[in-house]
Amino acid sequence: MSKLRRQLSSNTPNVVETKSLIDIKEATGNLYESITIIAKRANQINIALKEELHNKLEEFASHTDSLEEIHENKEQIEISRAYEKMPNPAILATHEFAENKIYYRKNDEDLFR
Repeated sequence: MSKLRRQLSSNTPNVVETKSLIDIKEATGNLYESITIIAKRANQINIALKEELHNKLEEFASHTDSLEEIHENKEQIEISRAYEKMPNPAILATHEFAENKIYYRKNDEDLFR
């Protein structure tokens, strides 16, 4: 199991849980700012997971241009199922945000004035 998958799947629920908007707002003082941070982190997680999955599935790819029947590989199916069972990147990002595991910084507002 990769480092990313171990890190992301540890103690993270697979189902959506309701969160208090007040708790989400507390970290930044602005609900929309907090949601933006969560969304950007979810994007990062999604990109990393897709790259990892494609790299693993690339091992099974056939690079010949023939019309032969494609044989299903059990290992390939198991890898795909393992990734399907992982929590949604938005759930992972929200969990990380709630535990203060996301580093973020705010741009200086004076630069835009």
